[in-house]
Amino acid sequence: MKQLATSWQLWALLSAFFAALTAIFAKIGIENVGSDFATFIRTIVILLALAAILSATGGWQSLGSVSRRSAVFLVLSGLATGASWICYFRALKLGDAARVAPIDKMSVVLVALFGVIFLGERLALPNWLGVALIAAGAVLVAYRG
Repeated sequence: MKQLATSWQLWALLSAFFAALTAIFAKIGIENVGSDFATFIRTIVILLALAAILSATGGWQSLGSVSRRSAVFLVLSGLATGASWICYFRALKLGDAARVAPIDKMSVVLVALFGVIFLGERLALPNWLGVALIAAGAVLVAYRG
């Protein structure tokens, strides 16, 4: 059971499951709320939930334990996350969840490309085929025929 709890595949599947719920809950929740204000509410909930998790698990660290390099990239990641959430909620406000979410998941394609370009990661031919299929699938799901 411990091996299952440390499996990246399990956590990735759970992430996908909760991301799907996020889209559905957010689409319902923003019906009469501005998308930016909805993002603000979501952010507060996440901060409170994470504070509770850190307290329960004893995961708090001193800020001094974070290197300058890590801090810079975590701040950049936070800014990118905020921009993503703002854009995502705005898209949900304007479009169908079933069409917005697949386009949002084009991030999978971009992560593969950025991983190769910026991190030196290598993808084999089957991996590239998967990336192409994800891109094609996202476009087909989002297509309004």
